[in-house]
Amino acid sequence: MLSLNDKNILITGASSGIGKASAELFSNLGANVIVTARNKQNLNETFLALNTKTTHQKIVADLTRLDDIKKLVKSIESTIDGIVHCCGKVLPVPVKFIKESQLQDVFSVNYFSAVNLISELLSQKKMNNGSSIAFISSVSTLHAYFGGAPYISSKAALEGYSKTLALELAPKKIRVNVLQPALVRTAIFENTINAAIDEEKMCELVNSYPLGIGEPIDIANALAFFMSDNSKWITGSSLKMDGGLTLGFK
Repeated sequence: MLSLNDKNILITGASSGIGKASAELFSNLGANVIVTARNKQNLNETFLALNTKTTHQKIVADLTRLDDIKKLVKSIESTIDGIVHCCGKVLPVPVKFIKESQLQDVFSVNYFSAVNLISELLSQKKMNNGSSIAFISSVSTLHAYFGGAPYISSKAALEGYSKTLALELAPKKIRVNVLQPALVRTAIFENTINAAIDEEKMCELVNSYPLGIGEPIDIANALAFFMSDNSKWITGSSLKMDGGLTLGFK
């Protein structure tokens, strides 16, 4: 039986989507959850949905700001046993139109926020030995799409960072792994798809996934495994979760 009893787990991007689903699931599995995001109202909704049998903490922070990261880490009331980094941003733009400001924007959310947060957690000695770190990347690092250069590059950088981090933290038995989801039914996904394509193309998109489009809870279930002691011998790995989208692709 998978259990997160008595584990203190930090979840970024917890105001919606995968982060919110993970927070709710983890609290039901016995974890003490620290949720953070920059949207105060949505973060509060997540916090109110957590299981009240365990103790939780809510911290509003913008992880693209170093000062906010430092305040966030300092505000965490106890050392943590795990972190799930869910915050992310998609910005589709064809390569010939990419601007420096767009790269800075996407990388600050998808890459630099993770690197700076982990550095601060380690510097302030907020991570216990034997902890688990999980980053949310994307299957697009394996299966590119038109206009995806800024987003895919930032996620590929995150995957490269995670492997070095796993190597350097192994002596402390801190493991580091990456999940690579394809499309998941979050609010951002629904709004983007509804605005961009018609019903016929939407059906084609769904049909390209043999097991259908993913749900936030699908990713949350995998994250719970990586946060649990059941994954204590897994580090430096990447788990593709794409509902069979890339079957047949190399």
